Amino acid sequence: MKKNYKVTKRNLKLKYFFFIIFIITFSITNALNYEIVDTGQVIFYNNTQEITAPDSNSSFYCQDAQINGNLPSYTDNGDGTISDIVTGLMWSKTCDTDGDGDIDYEDKLSYEEAFASAQNVNIGNYTDWRLPSIKEQYSLILFNGIDPSGYQGSTTDLVPFINTDYFDFAYGDENAGERIIDAQFATSNLYVSTTMNGDETMFGVNFADGRIKGYPTGPMPGQTEDKQFYVYYVRGNSEYGINDFEDNGDGTISDNATGLMWSKNDSEEGLNWEEALAWVQQKNSENFLGYSDWYLPNVKELQSIIDYTRSPESSDSAALDPIFDITSITNVGGETDYPYFWSGTTHANMTNGSYASYVSFGRALGWMEMPPNSGNYTLMDVHGAGAQRSDPKSGDPSNFPYGHGPQGDVIRIYNYVRLIRNFEPITGSNNYEVEDPALQCAIKSLENYPNPFNPSTTIEFSIQNDSDIDVSIYNIKGQRIRNLTQNEFSKGNHSIIWNGDDEFGKPVSSGIYYYKLNVNCKTELVKKCLLLK
Repeated sequence: MKKNYKVTKRNLKLKYFFFIIFIITFSITNALNYEIVDTGQVIFYNNTQEITAPDSNSSFYCQDAQINGNLPSYTDNGDGTISDIVTGLMWSKTCDTDGDGDIDYEDKLSYEEAFASAQNVNIGNYTDWRLPSIKEQYSLILFNGIDPSGYQGSTTDLVPFINTDYFDFAYGDENAGERIIDAQFATSNLYVSTTMNGDETMFGVNFADGRIKGYPTGPMPGQTEDKQFYVYYVRGNSEYGINDFEDNGDGTISDNATGLMWSKNDSEEGLNWEEALAWVQQKNSENFLGYSDWYLPNVKELQSIIDYTRSPESSDSAALDPIFDITSITNVGGETDYPYFWSGTTHANMTNGSYASYVSFGRALGWMEMPPNSGNYTLMDVHGAGAQRSDPKSGDPSNFPYGHGPQGDVIRIYNYVRLIRNFEPITGSNNYEVEDPALQCAIKSLENYPNPFNPSTTIEFSIQNDSDIDVSIYNIKGQRIRNLTQNEFSKGNHSIIWNGDDEFGKPVSSGIYYYKLNVNCKTELVKKCLLLK
């Protein structure tokens, strides 16, 4: 069995700042066990190409790059393991399973081999590894990658959908007859229905082209060997990917596991991508459901609410918890089905940004030419309910009578929308339980502006009573680098300026910092800020 590991090094750098949430054990409980890692998308797009950051009057306002999320943050432990600080998961660093220093076809495993090998590997002296779930695996994907579908040439300058500063990665092995995009990674999630011609199907993540689809656990059409996959193993945080939905009774659904609030219903009609972004802003102008800070979810947030235990065939429902309402549609095959839903994430290819990512809550259909080159096309569920693909942002679906790509992905363009906003769970990451209930209302507010900032930021706080206040700055390691004040303050509003320096007056480097406010040495709130130089 292939299970030896040898660390290699990749040099592609992410031009992105990483962050870490450190745990403050004194009087704090963090309830978020399913933190969604940001997509890493920092480029803005219109329907076809890169643009400057759109303002609030633009129909392309509030797309993925404009929404701040949990910035990816990893630690290389130097023992073949990588710790994800955001999710609490630990990963194997490399998919070089045979340990020869090269990642190629020989490192790939069948689904059965991948599942079994996870129980036998010893990496970093840990033996409790598992094959990741689809939601665990998808936490690693980054959408600063470029889809190379159809590209032929050197892979040296390609940008995959994973951070290669930390994870060893390779595209498909062309010397073994594979395509560049054949960099599919195995997960433990079997589709509760079937794809293609009744094939047992596993959901896998492709870090070469930035997609989720269902793959046969057996041979691909025309092949005799079982489909082969790369593997990253995972351990820790066994609750990651488990939702904790709550119906608020006001048309909204809170997920206490992620800290995200969703609209219970969807747009009830299909919209192109530009219309979808504009529709969200219209809802904000209406103070929809009592809120004006809705946005179009990024693709990782959208994937977080997929229920992989459901499908149209297995449960006669969408791949979505029934706590949500969802519009049913009639698909191009005349069947009752469920929509694709837009994300605010552009799925960039080698030439432009004309596609955006969607998640399929119903069948992910495709027109398969069977037999090949026969001119006879059969419509079937080729990717599975819960797949993540991409659609043109605009255009006419009738221009794609037999879909797009090698599996003939059905092109809808007019996809549905579900609104999202952030909230603070009662015991979540920005609301903290305190030991003395009498002091829970001592702090009315704590914020800083601007954020991100350079060179200084103003920290504002409001207190209910005259109190002894301590405000300190911490780095991402949880080390205190600056005390801003330690004095008695009167009831009311106050502000303190931090000039981005440490205790010795030395300027600190760019990155995430935390400011903590203590009241009478007991009550504390913690917020984060980003210094960009």
